[in-house]
Amino acid sequence: MSAAKWLNKVRWDENGLVPVIAQELGTNDILMFAWMNREALTKTVDCGEAVYWSRSRKKLWHKGEESGHIQKVHEIRLDCDEDVILIKVTQAGSVACHTGRHSCFFQKLEGKVQDADWVAVEPVLKDPEAIYK
Repeated sequence: MSAAKWLNKVRWDENGLVPVIAQELGTNDILMFAWMNREALTKTVDCGEAVYWSRSRKKLWHKGEESGHIQKVHEIRLDCDEDVILIKVTQAGSVACHTGRHSCFFQKLEGKVQDADWVAVEPVLKDPEAIYK
């Protein structure tokens, strides 16, 4: 299958992006959610490490370029609607989140509707100040 053919199978949104879920190989922990454009997905496949599109910075973002917490990609899957990508990764340094935690999904909703609140349930593994100098 040519590069254009497999890239064209993805249902890109109106901004040319597709949501991506990064899942840790072995534990199946969901580490993070991000976006890719065609170039980011192509670079991810080419180099074997996660490359995302930063919507806030409007540029490609090679995960770990500043922190050293790269994501080695082992498998890439496309969902049944062909509009979400799942990548199975090995996370360098056990830290995927810019807060210094293992996963970006560290806040858990606790309580009933009226008194519910988000509670941090995963520890900070590395001080973000030490990650991003």
